[in-house]
Amino acid sequence: MVSFSALFLSVILLQLSSGGVGPLDALSGVALGFSRSEIGMLGSAHFVGFFIGCWWAPRLMGSVGHSRAFAAFTASGAIGLLAHMLILDPYAWALMRIASGLCIAGCYTVIEGWMMAKLTNRTRGRVMGIYRIIDMGGSLVAQTLIGFLEPADYVSYNLLALMCCAALFPLSLTTSRQPAMPSAPRLRPMLAWACSPLAVAAVIVSALSGATFRMIGPLYGQDVGLAAEEIAGFLSVYILGGAVAQYPAGWLADKFDRRMVLIGISAAAIVSCIASIFTSGGFASVMVNAALFGFTTFPVYSIAAAHAHDFARSEERAELSAALLFFYALGAIAAPWTASQLIEAFGPPALFWMVAAGHVGLLAFGLYRMRARPTLDERTPYVYAPRTSFVIGRLLRRSRDKRDGTS
Repeated sequence: MVSFSALFLSVILLQLSSGGVGPLDALSGVALGFSRSEIGMLGSAHFVGFFIGCWWAPRLMGSVGHSRAFAAFTASGAIGLLAHMLILDPYAWALMRIASGLCIAGCYTVIEGWMMAKLTNRTRGRVMGIYRIIDMGGSLVAQTLIGFLEPADYVSYNLLALMCCAALFPLSLTTSRQPAMPSAPRLRPMLAWACSPLAVAAVIVSALSGATFRMIGPLYGQDVGLAAEEIAGFLSVYILGGAVAQYPAGWLADKFDRRMVLIGISAAAIVSCIASIFTSGGFASVMVNAALFGFTTFPVYSIAAAHAHDFARSEERAELSAALLFFYALGAIAAPWTASQLIEAFGPPALFWMVAAGHVGLLAFGLYRMRARPTLDERTPYVYAPRTSFVIGRLLRRSRDKRDGTS
């Protein structure tokens, strides 16, 4: 367990750096007079870089090794952060956010590739449990930074860049031997559709919810009268609600038909969106609605992934995970820009109208798919699936195979 501490420390520093830049960019863009659509473009640009990094990182690791690839991706993130206050232009910032997205996807690919090579059957459960907690906890703490960082200020971006650079130390100074290069999983998007069209629709709607809220949520918070530190709490309770939801969602997904669980959670998400639209008059109601929104939308991706893996063979699991992440990235690229356009045209509630519309479509499609084919009696275990890199599917493969005795 001690040998993984360097990797976990790098994860925390990366989360603090990358998780803080999204809210900071949103508030900085407002301070600099960027339009709502230009601020939404920054969130979409992040996921363009994220997708490029997911695809390219395994290939770069195979060429130059884990440590050099990690250094290159970290450098791209630091440059993207430091350049913000040198060029005050939304289109230049979009290129910088592509660099930040490339950094987070590439660094997570290296970390998870290293973990995959070092894990044993004896340590896998504990290490993956700690990894998920650290990843979620780092994301939660990162949202609070907006309460301390001054928008459109060089020092704020410099602090985030320092944390990004500091992520180099644990991995580069570790005495553990660099593992062998993992082969890059093939990207076969249609594998996900062949296993479960409903899962594909669900991960896109998950991106519609999560990417929009994390990238555009600060604009909504400011428009309804929240101060910077209150926006930090607003984003944090959303993630906290999502973290708490993993336990009941996992229990339900393992006990009942997962299509019914997706339909039920979409109905609950629609209710939470309606609550946010019509009860946003005070600080307490905004916070409760954010927690409810996280509780009802955060588990959608993991339930969809579990449902898709029910119809996959063991040897397809890594490629299926990559395919689902591909569709998530497509949704995450489109969602922030679309939401910002709607907010600009119709006001803050448009964010939740858009998410509610997505879940209405998912609910209807789920009912249709229940008539298309029966569910399986033997299901894979529910696993919280982080949206980090294409490599995560290999790390989670044995957890999903546990029930049917494969390895």
